[in-house]
Amino acid sequence: MTIPTLQELHAIGAAQQPVWPDRDQVDDAVATLRRMPPLVFAGECDDLKSSLAEVAAGRAFVLQGGDCAETFASVTADNVRAKLQVLLQMAVVLTYGASVPVVKIGRIAGQYAKPRTSHVETRDGVELPAYRGDAVNGFDFTPQSRTPDPQRLVQVYNSSAATLNLCRAFLQGGYADLRQMHAWNTDFVRTSPVGAVYERMASDIDRALDFMKAIGAESEELHRVNFHSSHEALVLEYEHALTRIDSRTGTPYDVSGHFLWIGERTRQLDGAHVEFLSRVRNPIGVKLGPTASPDEAVALADKLNPGNEPGFTSRSSPGWAPPASATCCRT
Repeated sequence: MTIPTLQELHAIGAAQQPVWPDRDQVDDAVATLRRMPPLVFAGECDDLKSSLAEVAAGRAFVLQGGDCAETFASVTADNVRAKLQVLLQMAVVLTYGASVPVVKIGRIAGQYAKPRTSHVETRDGVELPAYRGDAVNGFDFTPQSRTPDPQRLVQVYNSSAATLNLCRAFLQGGYADLRQMHAWNTDFVRTSPVGAVYERMASDIDRALDFMKAIGAESEELHRVNFHSSHEALVLEYEHALTRIDSRTGTPYDVSGHFLWIGERTRQLDGAHVEFLSRVRNPIGVKLGPTASPDEAVALADKLNPGNEPGFTSRSSPGWAPPASATCCRT
């Protein structure tokens, strides 16, 4: 399977793209990104795909959480640990209550771009480019800050790599051990009415772990978790530059993240984002808002998942109609 060139994608019509002032600088940034190692690996994407298929079959539950938009300044050990802490707490509560595996996906390590309703923002008669996330420009309302800078795409890569390194270090280094449940507890939970309920649940799990250890049935899976990254695949230069051909299968994967999605503003069936992501083998999601129709959802499924692989939620129930906000995903 081949993927269209960037030029072909832009010719199709790419919504929500930055207006870069200097094309040569864009080309330099893209060339730099093409030389970078993968942020994630194809095998990890396949593992997530298998897990999401279990979710679609009703044998697991998916938990996705994180920031609406990450910032470069937020890439600190404390911030990353805090996000993981909340996700781990939520996952263990869901697992305890539902008695099914929970697939954990962070909206993290790549969520640096934002779609906007307008290319420009006006304040007190001054018109400047709209803030499109740290991947494109700065938040401060000044000409220098708001000018799209393609070198920020390279900084997205570096910040995402640092975030993923921190996540892997925490999760494989003992922080995800179920015996850390009490340590995960935040001040908010400790002082809230549900804090006592959470602590009782944590104590019950501790006793169960002690029993399993006593009978020699303790598993390594109790001390670490599988965790995957996700973000909206919005800026095509970044996503295209980080697409690689998998040496095992000869098929393309977007190695900027494990799970990628197409936003409400970029899900045009004949648009560049749908065309591009229909060619990669990552698990793919589509955000469906209140204007989406069942026919549109089915058409997107046919385009993105022509082989009807298990787990495509728009295929899961005949007569399905999207609620006010729904997500359609290929697994």
